[in-house]
Amino acid sequence: MDEQRYGEFVAVRRHGDGGHVAELVLDRPKAMNAVSSAMAASIAEACTALAADPAVRTTVVTSSNDRAFCVGADLKERNSFTDAELVRQRPTARAAYTGVLDLPMPTVAAVHGFALGGGYELALACDVIVADGTAVVGLPEVSVGVIPGGGGTQLLPRRVGAARAAELVFTARRVEAPEAAELGLVDVLAESGAHAREEALALAARIAANSPVGLRAAKKALRLGQGLDLRAGLEVEDAAWRSVAFSGDRAEGVAAFNEKRKPEWPGE
Repeated sequence: MDEQRYGEFVAVRRHGDGGHVAELVLDRPKAMNAVSSAMAASIAEACTALAADPAVRTTVVTSSNDRAFCVGADLKERNSFTDAELVRQRPTARAAYTGVLDLPMPTVAAVHGFALGGGYELALACDVIVADGTAVVGLPEVSVGVIPGGGGTQLLPRRVGAARAAELVFTARRVEAPEAAELGLVDVLAESGAHAREEALALAARIAANSPVGLRAAKKALRLGQGLDLRAGLEVEDAAWRSVAFSGDRAEGVAAFNEKRKPEWPGE
């Protein structure tokens, strides 16, 4: 398994033949992955590298800490900031969340333990959230005088609806795994005793078996179509279809189907 470090607190591992599944590891275990300025910059740097790598078909965001996926912003660091320093740090923080959100390939979050505030927002930035029985999620920012600032106020209502998102944000409550699955705060709940990371990596491997060209185009259509009326959304879909209809992946996929063999995707 190949591993590359990005600063002190982030690692990227490659899995499987060809390294088609990338694992973005949040690796600040002593702080339960609280996102400091340095860690935010490293997340953004790692995402920039992943986005530019055509070999990556799926990215899984995981944690090296056994108690938490990520507990959000590093409030100890924030407490030391002057107002001017907080303003200067804001683009660095935003770049971490948008880095994950803008990854062009399908992304899966593996939530084990606490995913709170910015930690849950990193999960919300992914396409699919896998959780296990230890998971506790929530957006508690109003309890410390701020609001979700890593996409939470926009991503959560798109996932669960405006009223449910309002209730969760306004109460700042923490939601344990069974209720989180019931409300749609997470998408896949691992079987009893299973770890979210293993479940997420298995899901990512199933995704990565498909056409990389098709996967990226499908994600683009899904993302761009959100919030549009049906007719406009269908135009987005048609444009995405045209972008893949004459690709090498499409030719290989059809040939492999007819020849009853596993496709060997050219990725173009």
